[in-house]
Amino acid sequence: MEDAGQDEGFERFLKWAANLGISDCTTNLSLHPQSPTSCLGHSLTVSHFPDAGGRGLAAVRDLKKGELVLRVPKSVLITRDSLLKDEKLCSFVNNNTYSSLSPTQILAVCLLYEMGKGKSSWWYPYLMHLPRSYDVLASFSEFEMQALQVDDAIWTAEKAVSKAKSEWKEANSLMDALKLKPQLLTFRAWIWASATISSRALHIPWDEAGCLCPVGDLFNYAAPGEESNDLENVVHWMNASSLEDSSLSNGETTDDFIGDQPDIGLERLTDGGFDENMAAYCFYARKNYKKGTQVLLGYGTYTNLELLEHYGFLLNENPNDKVFIPLEPSMYSFISWPKVSMYIHQDGKPSFALLSALRLWATPPNQRRSISHLVYSGSRLSVYNEISVLKWISKNCALILSNLPTVIEEDSLLLSTINKIENFDKPTELGKLLCASGGEARAFLEASDLQKGKNGSELMFSGKTKRVIERWKLAVQWRISYKKTLIDCISYCTVTINSLSSQTILAMRTK
Repeated sequence: MEDAGQDEGFERFLKWAANLGISDCTTNLSLHPQSPTSCLGHSLTVSHFPDAGGRGLAAVRDLKKGELVLRVPKSVLITRDSLLKDEKLCSFVNNNTYSSLSPTQILAVCLLYEMGKGKSSWWYPYLMHLPRSYDVLASFSEFEMQALQVDDAIWTAEKAVSKAKSEWKEANSLMDALKLKPQLLTFRAWIWASATISSRALHIPWDEAGCLCPVGDLFNYAAPGEESNDLENVVHWMNASSLEDSSLSNGETTDDFIGDQPDIGLERLTDGGFDENMAAYCFYARKNYKKGTQVLLGYGTYTNLELLEHYGFLLNENPNDKVFIPLEPSMYSFISWPKVSMYIHQDGKPSFALLSALRLWATPPNQRRSISHLVYSGSRLSVYNEISVLKWISKNCALILSNLPTVIEEDSLLLSTINKIENFDKPTELGKLLCASGGEARAFLEASDLQKGKNGSELMFSGKTKRVIERWKLAVQWRISYKKTLIDCISYCTVTINSLSSQTILAMRTK
């Protein structure tokens, strides 16, 4: 997630961490003394992975699944409690005037206050190596939000921006009272602080705002794969066993049952946690790692839109990504599946719940009760029923695609143009390329307030420009992934329909 190399300043950070007891040594420290220059070297080392998250942690030896690979003492964690040891900060925060602020808002204010201390902060070596900006949805401009194209995604981005602005305004009086520096009072600074927390904070049992964990937040993200499929199977089994009868006998809907089910789908997966006995945050290898490979951390099961919202990045291949297609209102009157379980997988295959729900919907009303056990077991009801369902899915996927302003081929060309922009040796040619590209590229140039050169015509490739282009690129990448899933679903439905039709014809010929 980070691009900086292991420069001299970063080496000082690792030395600072070592002096505070952060260590990747999993054995007795008296037998293997901690290096005075780095907290790493026994199990992990900082490395750069250009195509897999940027700066991250690599194994310096073969690691076994479940092996402790890093521990960070409680005293080093940045929490509300640790930051509130500052008497001035504590006196203001504990004032009842600000009791309406959430724990996360308080932590954000405390983080900005700590940043204002500069070199006098105890955590200065860590704070100086945090990213200067994040590409979370709350940082998106109107142009970047519209570049997502899909209404649900645009709404999610607008909601993220609105929420961030609301929380910032609510915290303004406390920040004013603390007399933070002007640059720390801005909305941009608030986005930085809140994004630092949303993208880097780890769970701790005593504070719902979580903690920032020096060195521990260098692990890059590993998307859960097979675990997600196992999870879906558990949900299917629960629905089949507990919801089948009630849904068809009394007309109750999905929402009536959600509150009675364990929140399995939203349960955070983790490869570490705070260990009370060790008084430290401990991280474990999530699988076997060979020497030199990147060691990853599972943050949880997130779609690409959720990754963008909370972390500011997305994955080209995300097994947890999904596309929801609108269902007709009448379908919900007899379907017991939670709405969140009815979607299309990243590979284009409809989810178990979506197929089951549509199989039931495509069945004549007077026959639904008699075949419900087959539906909830995942069985096909008939060739005719299955083809009807797949045609309905394919038709609706095609309808969604037709309503979007661009096709995937145009998006791919645009993405290629953006990549060229990022790799320019002469950034002053940026304006020429954007104008020549036309369409959305020209709209981007018109919508962006980019800094101009002395002659007023050449664009300067400033840090701000780079951030704007990166967010635009993320929006285009997201919509390409979204459209690819719909296209793959149409292909899957077409192939399956053709196969079922061929089987039917063959069966008729053999009679």
